[in-house]
Amino acid sequence: MARELLLLRHAKSDWDSDAPSDIERPLAKRGRRDAPRIGEWLYREGLVPSLILSSPAERARETALRVCKGLDYKKRDIKWEPAIYEADLETLLSVLGSYAQAPSTVMMVGHNPGFEALLRYLADDDLEEIKDEKLLPTAALARLEMPDDWCSLDAGSAALLTIVRAKALK
Repeated sequence: MARELLLLRHAKSDWDSDAPSDIERPLAKRGRRDAPRIGEWLYREGLVPSLILSSPAERARETALRVCKGLDYKKRDIKWEPAIYEADLETLLSVLGSYAQAPSTVMMVGHNPGFEALLRYLADDDLEEIKDEKLLPTAALARLEMPDDWCSLDAGSAALLTIVRAKALK
């Protein structure tokens, strides 16, 4: 069976919160509504990850927890990866490489611009740009078919299967 990577950008954050720092910024009302939709979609599609890696930033943490609720995935099993917060392409590739022996379906919850850079790098020619829209807006999930070996991921080594946006889900 092919391995899969699910890249989930955190849901909409609250820029007007009184959070003392960026890492502490919580989800906005829309984010709290959208995150469970992604979890419910994953569950309906039979895509329950074997492993969830998440940035520890509050908005990513809340997103991961709300998605897990819809998946019946135990929150204590989430691996909080500090390296995902503010990560660039090289850092994200390093994180994936450190889970080279991970189970068949891994979901990462994190941030742009790193996630878009990773998606562009891995999927390369499979991407169709969407006019006037980010490739991964908030609460968007990219599903990638990955090679078996994640120790050294080359550009274009994955196939993009789909991108799902919470705002398009009912």
